[in-house]
Amino acid sequence: MEILLYVVGILFMLIGLGLSIGLHEIGHLVPAKLFGVRVGQYMIGFGPRLWSKRIGETEYGVKALSVGGYISMSGMYPASDGKPVRGLFASLVQDARSANDETIADGAEERVFYRLPVWKRIIVMLGGPAMNLILAVIIFTVLASGIGLQQGTTTIAGVTECVLPAGTTQTECEPGDPASPAAEAGVLPGDVLVSVAGTRVSDFAEATEIVQASPGKSLDVIVSRDGEDVHLSITPISAERSLTDAGGQPKLDSDGKQIVAEVGYVGMSSQMGFVPQPIGTGAALAGENVGRVAELIVQLPVKLWNVGSSLVTGADRDPDGPLSVVGVGRLAGEVAATDAPVLNRFVFLLSLLGSLNVALFVFNLIPLLPLDGGHVVVALWDGIRKAWAKLFRRPPPVPVDATRLVPLTIVVAVLMIAMGALLMFADVVNPVNLLQ
Repeated sequence: MEILLYVVGILFMLIGLGLSIGLHEIGHLVPAKLFGVRVGQYMIGFGPRLWSKRIGETEYGVKALSVGGYISMSGMYPASDGKPVRGLFASLVQDARSANDETIADGAEERVFYRLPVWKRIIVMLGGPAMNLILAVIIFTVLASGIGLQQGTTTIAGVTECVLPAGTTQTECEPGDPASPAAEAGVLPGDVLVSVAGTRVSDFAEATEIVQASPGKSLDVIVSRDGEDVHLSITPISAERSLTDAGGQPKLDSDGKQIVAEVGYVGMSSQMGFVPQPIGTGAALAGENVGRVAELIVQLPVKLWNVGSSLVTGADRDPDGPLSVVGVGRLAGEVAATDAPVLNRFVFLLSLLGSLNVALFVFNLIPLLPLDGGHVVVALWDGIRKAWAKLFRRPPPVPVDATRLVPLTIVVAVLMIAMGALLMFADVVNPVNLLQ
């Protein structure tokens, strides 16, 4: 059964990745067709063709390696002028020009990508990453507002019998230890908080905020017990406690150390549950993920060096470091096979898929060919040259010939392949372990 669940987790991520790639390419395909560009192919994956079907002028298909996708647009770059190319990389540039010329069909010379206005070219190229961002926002909205974020609910899970000093190793109450305010007030496990100090509370974090701000003050508390409201009076004591967030996780300072403060304390804990959040929470979570992924990409050389070092030393991988498709699939399988509630496992897998789409969004915006961001830079440069010529009443310049950037494109592609190979090898030999 465990093996079956492991396979189900991997299949979930593979299908999700395939859909994410497919929607990414649709983000390019739809505006390209709307703007009249001839699209010869729409493919999910690379390598040998598994299936394809021609509809109109476009061939739609799936290839064996689902690690990406592409659409083939007519005339991504201007047609070659027939002049021989010179230089160290002349053959590469010539091959790129020849391949580009082949996409320009007879009779459709006006339906080429490079002839589009700059703003339309940018829309076509940003359409793919935008689809991934939209999908990520939808996924995180389903998680946050449809299912809810896991945090303390208003149901009391336990009541501490006595007050123990912060940081003590003592686990049981001893004679002479002062009773906790919650125990003294008569709070029982299973009670549901209704209001604290006259304020209705919808989760444990709201109740905790009131309690922590009220040391030494008598608070009127209403709990629901066996369907009836019970009125209690609790006076929080002042105690040194580690602060936690709504999810019960420790709050950390700028140095990564747990924050400890003198706050009001009553000695009760809550049951954890999924609490639906406001509808805008999903977009906020996606935005936070964008920031984290952008930071990861900025630090990518260092992160990759650390991955390589961990292969040599056998040290634990950074849980916030980069993963390959193999690593993501392996992690999904491990989570699916864990002995945890089904909803918790599903939430983690869905969150992982949302984060994957954020990564696709941010990574494709890197301003280097062959990534979408590189094509946007080419379009912007073309627009700047045309605007400059118009400003000084000069003849319009010839369109930017990005085939001259083929050497740089190949270097970027090789680095991406090397990075993928390193991460795949690391994810097999020394995988990230989030379940310890």
